[in-house]
Amino acid sequence: MGTIAVLGAGKIGEALLSGLLHGGRDAAELLFTERHPERAAELTQRYGVASAEVAEAAKRADVLVVAVKPQDIEPLLTELAPLVGPGSLVVSLCAGLPTALYERRLPEGTPVVRVMPNTPMVVNEAMSAVSPGRNATARHVEIVEEMLSCVGRVVEVPESQQDAVTALSGSGPAYFFYLVEAMIDAGILLGLPRAVAGQLIVQSAVGAAKMLAGSDEHPVILRENVTSPAGTTINAIRELEKHGVRAALLAAIEAARDRSVELGRAHEDH
Repeated sequence: MGTIAVLGAGKIGEALLSGLLHGGRDAAELLFTERHPERAAELTQRYGVASAEVAEAAKRADVLVVAVKPQDIEPLLTELAPLVGPGSLVVSLCAGLPTALYERRLPEGTPVVRVMPNTPMVVNEAMSAVSPGRNATARHVEIVEEMLSCVGRVVEVPESQQDAVTALSGSGPAYFFYLVEAMIDAGILLGLPRAVAGQLIVQSAVGAAKMLAGSDEHPVILRENVTSPAGTTINAIRELEKHGVRAALLAAIEAARDRSVELGRAHEDH
């Protein structure tokens, strides 16, 4: 895989560095770029990984992982264009940005792999979806999958599905946090202390997630196993259906998909 440079050391960039180190990568084989000197010094002290300017990172690295915010991509690509060598692999972790954008702006033939990770990367439980651009080979995809397997699970999808992935798993943790927040409020409404309500709901979420991950059963079956005739759960489910929670989730995820499409289109003319 060679040397890996993470361009942009925000939460996702830092999580990837941490995961690679825990996965056995040598700190000497890693680099990162960071605009804020204090942040760069903090990360170097924490992980033993050197920071670098973009030019140095592009020169030294075999794999360039772009982990900046989508709105910061244009100046970065302008800077990278004359620096990317023929052997470099570019990996995009930027939501909504197509491989075609990188292929237009970088030297002809540059292999690009698009990735949609999510924030559980910080606890090595990410769900990442990878899609090769037109110049990326099966070996390039294999390199990216090997890299990302250090921080969670990986699936390959056609790039045409990446906006849907962004809406579903990229933003997905936020939906769960939102539901947990609402359920904790419900516990408080019913008279429980916030700390107790939080403990009850968070552990229930952890347990439910492990049941889903460790079972071949459809979620409907797992839910039905908790739903006794004329019991408490079915009354709760009736209220959820009455208030259109399922329809609201469908609409919310569709709206997230639409925004991902917009983010990509914003760069079509550049």
